[in-house]
Amino acid sequence: MSDQPSEASRPPEKPGGADTPRPPEPPAAAEAAGTPAGNEPGPSEARTAGATPADTARESPAQASDGRRQRAQATQQAGQPGSPWQHGAGAPAAKDDGMTARLRPPPPPLIRPAVLGSVLATALLSALFLSDGLGVNLLIVAVPASLAAFFAAQAAGRRLRPWTATWAVGGLALLAVPALRDAGWPTFLAVVSAFALGSLALHGSRSWPGVLIGSLGLFDSVVPGIIWGVRGVRARAGGSRANWGATLRTTAVALVLLVVFGTLFASADAAFAELLSSLMPEASVGAGPWRTLLFALGLAGALAAAHAAAAPVRWDGLTVRPGKPRGRAEWALPLIVLNLLFAAFITLQLVVLFGGYDKVRDVTGLSHAEYARQGFWQLLWATLLTLLVIALALRWAPRGGTGDRTLVRSVLGPLCVLTLVVVASALRRMDLYVDEYGLTRLRISVAAMELWLGVVLILILAAGVFGARFLPRAVAVSAAAGVLAFGLISPDGLIAEQNVQRFEDGRSTSIDIDYVKDLSADAVPALDRLPEPERSCALRFIQNDVLHDDTPWYATSWGEARAKEILEKRPVKGDGSDCYRVGREGAGDGYEPDDDGYDPY
Repeated sequence: MSDQPSEASRPPEKPGGADTPRPPEPPAAAEAAGTPAGNEPGPSEARTAGATPADTARESPAQASDGRRQRAQATQQAGQPGSPWQHGAGAPAAKDDGMTARLRPPPPPLIRPAVLGSVLATALLSALFLSDGLGVNLLIVAVPASLAAFFAAQAAGRRLRPWTATWAVGGLALLAVPALRDAGWPTFLAVVSAFALGSLALHGSRSWPGVLIGSLGLFDSVVPGIIWGVRGVRARAGGSRANWGATLRTTAVALVLLVVFGTLFASADAAFAELLSSLMPEASVGAGPWRTLLFALGLAGALAAAHAAAAPVRWDGLTVRPGKPRGRAEWALPLIVLNLLFAAFITLQLVVLFGGYDKVRDVTGLSHAEYARQGFWQLLWATLLTLLVIALALRWAPRGGTGDRTLVRSVLGPLCVLTLVVVASALRRMDLYVDEYGLTRLRISVAAMELWLGVVLILILAAGVFGARFLPRAVAVSAAAGVLAFGLISPDGLIAEQNVQRFEDGRSTSIDIDYVKDLSADAVPALDRLPEPERSCALRFIQNDVLHDDTPWYATSWGEARAKEILEKRPVKGDGSDCYRVGREGAGDGYEPDDDGYDPY
């Protein structure tokens, strides 16, 4: 491979005969981008470079019109597919001979030294920092990997677009959740979502298949990225061995100087030695295989990201054919019946939706727990099934003209609005349940899910007014924003805060120690307000995990560091013998007296 353009991409040379008509030149990719290709002169430059008036006169208006038409067609082809990254000069267009040609881009240019350096830095940082857990180390590793992708895209002639920047910034923001929160479940959601947004930033998808598959498209670049990196290293090493030797000698000398003088300074000052020991990761022979695996994973991941940035798979080329349109009566009648059913249900719901506990008890004869348990999950499933009905209805909607579009909006719009009321009813049921028995991880998770479904319905309503082109990416952004907000609010901290507040306000005679003791270190600031012996019973297990953990700084979250500071100032008291009686009065909150002891919330 070479950095120079291939022979196929060069314009044909001008024929030697002066009387021979000049054939139209094939448009280059740079012309499609709006810039002259290579050293080819423009029309005005050709006239000033020695073209005779006779040559100019021989070019008829029809030939000039044909040339302009061919350049316009080349411009339209160069803009396909619509990618947030736009290709520049140097990459010949793929021949449209099937599905692979529509998806696969031209091969990327030879890997550059800046890309190789960033990839190697990613691999080294992965081996050094990712072996002890997750924290700010994910951001440390993501920075050189992002630089590798940026340099590779720049070498391939792609330029940054607003949606690409949105995906990239969102992915890096999601990686801040492990650095802030100790709880594992929001951290897992944040890491998975960050990977999906990073993949979308590299591929630039905008359609439904593109967004869904493009969020996992980075896996497709792992093997091609490794092959691309090996070929690039061979080409670079074969052409510049002297430069490689100088680089290795410089690196070796720098390492020797750092080790020698760092050892001297550490032995001369105890504070400096402690600083070095806290900053530098510990190296041991036993951790060698694990660190080697992390090095390989970091290397492969960074190469995959760089290859996807230089030659992204065009997942938008995957299209789903619309369904056969139905007649107006055949399509609209079932949906109108569904709207009437929703309206009847919501009319009854409005009686108790904002009436509070007294209204619930008067109308239904049920308690908070019975009322919420009776319908929340059914309403959640009703919301999900309504979204499925809307998707299928749009697939088979009549598409004859303005009247059909008006019919679709007039039928699906009220269905979305009525479903939003169902979402509000489900959230109100959960609010009644939480007000009576407190928050748990499952309760806050399903409530957040139902709230996000409401946001999706609002986006569908907006798409019906402003057009559906933005809808796939808007739904993806809303999901990522929801995961980010879910991690930043600290679910474990919010659960502990709500349960402690209920205990302080007297709404609960005791706090469920068996539950809150299993929360993460994010719950320590709220649990620290409990009186004794409830405080010590709730914090005993968390203190054992936090104070006896020797996790280095780069794998320690801010929530864990804050909990450690609190527990060092006020450690738990007693030996835990009193904890068998503490909190037992409220252990049955939220359970039916005659059930089997299982609470789905």
